[in-house]
Amino acid sequence: MNLGQPIRNHLHSAYRSRYYLLMLLPGLIYYLVFHYAPIYGVLIAFKEFNIFEGIWGSPWAPHYGMQQFLDLFQSPDFYIIFRNTVLLSVYTIVFSFPMPIVLALSLNEVVSPWWKRTVQSISYLPHFISTVVISGMVFNFVSLNGMVNQIAGWFGFEHKQFLLMPGYFRTIFVTSDIWQTIGWGSILYLAALAAVDPQLYESAKIDGANRWHRILYINVPALIPTAVVLLIFQIGGIMNASYEKVLLLYNPNVYETADVIGTYVYRRGIVGAEFSFTAAAGLFQSVIGFGLVVIANYAARRFSSSSLW
Repeated sequence: MNLGQPIRNHLHSAYRSRYYLLMLLPGLIYYLVFHYAPIYGVLIAFKEFNIFEGIWGSPWAPHYGMQQFLDLFQSPDFYIIFRNTVLLSVYTIVFSFPMPIVLALSLNEVVSPWWKRTVQSISYLPHFISTVVISGMVFNFVSLNGMVNQIAGWFGFEHKQFLLMPGYFRTIFVTSDIWQTIGWGSILYLAALAAVDPQLYESAKIDGANRWHRILYINVPALIPTAVVLLIFQIGGIMNASYEKVLLLYNPNVYETADVIGTYVYRRGIVGAEFSFTAAAGLFQSVIGFGLVVIANYAARRFSSSSLW
């Protein structure tokens, strides 16, 4: 078998597409430099890292390099941060994930273009505000003299320091996530609905289907492929739990329900300079996230026609 001809064909094809490949080059360099090259830093998790000796010069951790992981799993904080990470992510998926779908289905039924554009503009706006500003607004909303307490006072309820009470943190976190993501998240679903053949609606009307029937049997099935892919991404991010917002909103009073793996890594790794320990925690977080993506994709492929691969 002559292998030279296929190689020449590939080289000729690459030469013909050279300008497209040059356009691809900056993105490829970005991922190589910032996403793949730093992977060797994972070795820190298996070593007693000393910043002055470097990664290669630092000695390996005891127990075949697994001491940092043993310390993590045996830490009294591990159960708390693992539980909080999973619960915050699961609550976000359960309550926040369906909201863009509901908004998209609702906007698709709006007849007035003016009203539709107004609702879209208002709901999209929080997405373009930074997480720092959003967290500051949430802090003001639920502060002792904030809007929430003012409204509660009208109905005779006492003012509360919500962000100092562990029982309210998850509710505040999930509610703020819905507010921040519902509008932007609905864009993909509105695009999927725009691709539905109008003749399907006409045929459904002729068959006697009312508006609810058309939503249930035409619109919802049209959204399932998009929803499945986005759900896989969200399941893969369960171990992340939007720790940036948690870091901006939490305080020592609510560590019981608010402290997640990301904030724990920040406190012990950046503030406490325990680089090897927190590298192990981060690697554990990434491995679990990767496993969840694989499992979610397998389940999606098994029970539906949509998946990532």
